[in-house]
Amino acid sequence: MSTALATTRPLPVVLVPACNRVLGQHPFHVAGAKYVAAVRLAGALPLVVPDASVQELDPLLDLADGVLLTGSPSNVHPSHFGEAVHDATLPLDPARDAWTLPFIPRLVERRLPLLAICRGAQELNVALGGSLHQAVHALPGYADHRGQGETAESQYAPAHEVRVEPGGLLETVVRDAAFRVNSVHGQAVNRLAPGLRVEARAPDGLVEAFSVHGMDFALGVQWHPEWRAQDNPVSMRLLRAFGLACSERAARRHNRQEE
Repeated sequence: MSTALATTRPLPVVLVPACNRVLGQHPFHVAGAKYVAAVRLAGALPLVVPDASVQELDPLLDLADGVLLTGSPSNVHPSHFGEAVHDATLPLDPARDAWTLPFIPRLVERRLPLLAICRGAQELNVALGGSLHQAVHALPGYADHRGQGETAESQYAPAHEVRVEPGGLLETVVRDAAFRVNSVHGQAVNRLAPGLRVEARAPDGLVEAFSVHGMDFALGVQWHPEWRAQDNPVSMRLLRAFGLACSERAARRHNRQEE
């Protein structure tokens, strides 16, 4: 392919929803730099979305070739799956819930490529009708999946193995039956939403990854593949597969605009 042809290939746009923080006395929209970097590693252009009204959801999706739902220190509010808050000391982000939960079914309807990480995976499950364990470590038979230690290096160190379910999207992408992942979460999937397929489990049986039926690329993962992704072959396979799906979507959109 010539350089001239290569430069005409559209760069896929990936929406990255922001979280909400109060810094000093003022509210801010924030997105973790590691997620923005992961989108770029996937070969796409990150577009951080602060929030959105109902009227803005479809115009945003019109711009997008993919979506990356980020992790966050905050949890999805349990009222969205019919429960009361069990631990009021844990952070919530109702402003993010307010627009991402109605946003997700719309992007699924459009079959946009999707990578949902940690909170993002939990968001995806809840938005489609599933529920969450609010404190996995308090449940009999489950391990403590929260990050250990005081530093980011220790908290994001490999913590346990995940076992890939055969015949699914994740197996196709990573080409491994099992691999080790970090673990930095207190909540996790309880009841899987209709239309979702388990793609991997932790040794204690906890759902670690799932896909969305009928979509070419839509994965929710409970670990953090964006952490030092460039040094992790499994993470890079995930990001490249996501980026390829977004690139194919961008090419189709570009071709339609030229018709």
